[in-house]
Amino acid sequence: MTPRIALALIAALASPLSAQIARKGSITAADPWSRATSPRANIGAGYVTVRNTSTQPDQLVSATSPRAAKVEIHTMSLDDSIMRMRPLPNGLEIPAGGEASLAPGGNHIMLIGLKSPLKAGERIPATLRFARAGDVRIAFKVVGAGSTVAGVRQGGRQ
Repeated sequence: MTPRIALALIAALASPLSAQIARKGSITAADPWSRATSPRANIGAGYVTVRNTSTQPDQLVSATSPRAAKVEIHTMSLDDSIMRMRPLPNGLEIPAGGEASLAPGGNHIMLIGLKSPLKAGERIPATLRFARAGDVRIAFKVVGAGSTVAGVRQGGRQ
């Protein structure tokens, strides 16, 4: 292995996408992941834990991804024993000194109008826009359809 290749390998392994952590100012986005979709699916979901170390709250106001025509911040709620999903038009507050977990069955990033199915092993680029911190670039690691965040932390295995 040449020194140039070794240096490139070290840089790649040390990158935020390899570590699954992205930071900007007081905001940290950790373990972004998504589940693989069926070949005909035109929607997918992204999950991530967002931490705010500031003494001021911040607001996740929007998100974008080149893999989807539209990206929305959604929530799930139980209404008369029926689980309903709806967009959060004003975004999601990240409390001062706290965190917000975007996870299955709760708040999440909705990828609408997928340009192609999400396949296990891919990384789907996205940008999270915060009112105070600005743009934070992440990449959702796509895992198998039955995987959880624990599987993401273990390299895609449950």
